[in-house]
Amino acid sequence: MILESQRRAVVEHAPELAALTPGRTGNLSVRDGASGDAFAVTPTGVPYDSFEVDDVPVVGVDGDRRDGEMAPSSEVPMHAAIYRREDVGAIVHTHSPWSTAMAVAHEPLPPIHYMIVAVGKRVPVAEYAPYGTDELAEHIVRAMDEADATATFVENHGLVVTASDIETALENTHHVESLARLYLETRAAGLEPRTLSDEQLETVLEKFESYGQ
Repeated sequence: MILESQRRAVVEHAPELAALTPGRTGNLSVRDGASGDAFAVTPTGVPYDSFEVDDVPVVGVDGDRRDGEMAPSSEVPMHAAIYRREDVGAIVHTHSPWSTAMAVAHEPLPPIHYMIVAVGKRVPVAEYAPYGTDELAEHIVRAMDEADATATFVENHGLVVTASDIETALENTHHVESLARLYLETRAAGLEPRTLSDEQLETVLEKFESYGQ
């Protein structure tokens, strides 16, 4: 079976994706290594507890469908574009409520808490384009590149997080969602969130590196 372990990872982690995003929205993918030429991705239009390993679509980084009983996510162009441009092993895309609120407000997430360094020093907002288009994929890649981040909100859409593996991508999706909620609740209370300086963030990064994180 092509990319059997990656397809199993998609099936295994699909329930966590379902818990993050409403209905059948959102998607995730797992690549064959950080520079492989193909990836396994969630199928489109089905509940995330209703497919098996054989059903999971396999797609090349050039966008060609290679295997799987079900049709791949409509966001294949986004996943493929990120994999072509970035050395990452997994991608998670959600419409999780707090992150999507940031996206709807076109509000980048500043460094209000040290855990933001899991994805960078801020979370930018990628410009809107219709879902499933090459244009949207380019906006997402550009936003992450310009912010030197591994995550971005997508204007009037949701959140995209990349990482070396699916476990880290999902963990960092939870980090961003939690920080987005913290930021918006602080603002809703009429308070202005204080942000950490670059120097403070660099200290956090050094400590993380010393712990092997």
